Amino acid sequence: MATKKEDIKSINLGHGVGRRKTSVARVYLREGNGQVKVNGKKLEEYFVDAINAAKVLQPFEVTETTGKYDLVITVAGGGICSQAEACRHGLARALVNYDADLRPALHAAGYMTRDSRMVERKKYGQRGARRRFQFSKR
Repeated sequence: MATKKEDIKSINLGHGVGRRKTSVARVYLREGNGQVKVNGKKLEEYFVDAINAAKVLQPFEVTETTGKYDLVITVAGGGICSQAEACRHGLARALVNYDADLRPALHAAGYMTRDSRMVERKKYGQRGARRRFQFSKR
């Protein structure tokens, strides 16, 4: 008898982990008709801003696979914008995991590369990463 975990793995066509700043998104690609769930909510409910919701689905537009697959996304950390970009990165990786022929189109669009820009750390003796304390001559 198959356990629940084996059943879940069998219906996932591909999976990918996307990252941006401190956000991490796990994306699971499944057969379906284009439904997207992010942390148990519909895409439009989680990403209220239409720009961020559109960012998540950009790899589908590049590969012309809109409406062919369902997505189950778990995302944590960071802000809404970086979460959307992490989801985009994870979706691109999941599509390549399922069909390697899609890689050149996604790489040309820049969705396969992790955006490595991070927040610079605060240094001791300073007010922020680069901002100094106000200098007093007297």
